[in-house]
Amino acid sequence: MNGAPLPFEHGFPARLVVPGLYGYVSATKWLAEIELTTLEALDGYWIPRGWAKEAPIKTASRIDVPRPGSDIAPGPTPIAGVAWAPTRGIDRVEVSVDGGPWQTARLAAAIGPDSWRQWVLDWDATPGEHSLRVRATDGTGATQTEQRADPVPDGASGWHTVTLRVTS
Repeated sequence: MNGAPLPFEHGFPARLVVPGLYGYVSATKWLAEIELTTLEALDGYWIPRGWAKEAPIKTASRIDVPRPGSDIAPGPTPIAGVAWAPTRGIDRVEVSVDGGPWQTARLAAAIGPDSWRQWVLDWDATPGEHSLRVRATDGTGATQTEQRADPVPDGASGWHTVTLRVTS
């Protein structure tokens, strides 16, 4: 992990990661025993606790800068973050300022379809309160849904929105 042996607190000696799936299906660690079975034949630990048996990762994006609730100076300001859609990749990210038209952000080079993809949009920030929102489109052409959903049972959804103030 990060060029060093996997530490115990992260699942040493091995950790299973399955691209495109959430939670217990994807990030097995700290095995106590192994039972040979099938996904259909066994409900894992989290299923009786309300989580979905299969939980494909939804197309998603977030705004990392500017920070939510921040006060920033007017003028050229990057709006930036990451987007992800494991196994499908990210083809486009768009940002809307104050409910206005969607503007296409610049994407960093794609490492592969399972990697997060950085994006940035140049914005000329004007004084006042502003709301920024983001959405991504994956490699299949499916755009991230606006509908908000809680993480349980199969992952959160919705457009990430950040509010901030530009002070003069």
